[in-house]
Amino acid sequence: MFSKKLAELRKKKGYSQYKLAEELGFSRGQIANYEQGSREPDYQTLMKIAKYFNVSTDYLLGGESNKIIDTIAAHIDPDATEEEMEEILAYIEEKRKKYANEEEIDITDIAAKKDADVA
Repeated sequence: MFSKKLAELRKKKGYSQYKLAEELGFSRGQIANYEQGSREPDYQTLMKIAKYFNVSTDYLLGGESNKIIDTIAAHIDPDATEEEMEEILAYIEEKRKKYANEEEIDITDIAAKKDADVA
């Protein structure tokens, strides 16, 4: 999964393997090996790549954490006050605890339940 994510992120930037390697201080061959799946990065390298693309290591390894963050961010009013943001975060934490025993927590499901409570 890492190989696909790396190639996807590189292509989104419009970079060649050579350009990405140059940006990260790696060899082009190293990037090619990662994208072909013939080599896996060590932890330090994984962290460097995640930081460069502003994603989590979980996302690079196949997780969906960025989608959850994007979903939350899309539902937060950019003009929210600090107090409102604290309420939003408290609500998310409350729901996270409530549904912690479920196998998978989908933040959009939590948001839908909140909308139903309000209606």
